[in-house]
Parts: sequence; C-alpha cells; structure tokens
Amino acid sequence: MPLEPLSQKEIEDRLAELPGWSLDGDRLARSYRLPSHFAATAMVVHIAQVQEELDHHSDLTLGYNTVSLTVNTHTVSAVTERDFALARRIEGLAPGHGAN
Repeated sequence: MPLEPLSQKEIEDRLAELPGWSLDGDRLARSYRLPSHFAATAMVVHIAQVQEELDHHSDLTLGYNTVSLTVNTHTVSAVTERDFALARRIEGLAPGHGAN
C-alpha cells in the first residue's frame, strides 16, 4: 500500500465513509463504547491481531468499557491509505464486540 500522505480532500472523502472517525491533527481517531470491560478488552485483542496481520499499529487506549485509538503512518508523519485500511478493518470487527 502506498506510503504517500493523503491530501486534505482525500482524507475528508474517506472519512465520509467511516462514521465516528475523525482527523485529530495528523492522525485518524475513534472511540468506541462497549457493553463491559471484558468486551472492551476482547476488542483490543482483536484489533491487535488485525494490526499484526497488516503490520500497521495504532495507539490503543483501554478504558473500563471504552476503546480509543489513533492511527497514522509514523514513517511519513501523516495519514495514508494504510491508516484507512486499518480503520475499515476495525470498523468491520467492532459490531461483533457490541461496540458503538
């Protein structure tokens, strides 16, 4: 996947397809609320598996019943298509954990 920074317009267009996600400086950001601490922990483990598979890692924060993350491509200090690929994968797995 290309490691070229996306333009502001490209970022906005892709964010329109990912409700709940936003741009926070040079990072994509999202927080999820889950039904319990156990569900939140399970989601963190699932996200970690996806990150290993993609060899692309976010900053994850586990709260009592929340999971928050930010992601960018550190090698270019910007948002790239790799970040959106990870965000889409996380959005796909979130409902299975009861996240909203």
